[in-house]
Amino acid sequence: MLFKVGAQRVSRPAISALAQFLTQFAEDTAARSIQIARHSGRKTVLEEDVRLAVK
Repeated sequence: MLFKVGAQRVSRPAISALAQFLTQFAEDTAARSIQIARHSGRKTVLEEDVRLAVK
């Protein structure tokens, strides 16, 4: 991902740090999406739940 946006060189610790951050962000977003769906009385998480969770 870093190379895709223009980085020419990236250290292993930088790759690891980005991966950890993205994993945590995804887990937090998933948990929030589930809360939104349940609050709406649904068991199914919809795209709109995910979009709301990111905001």
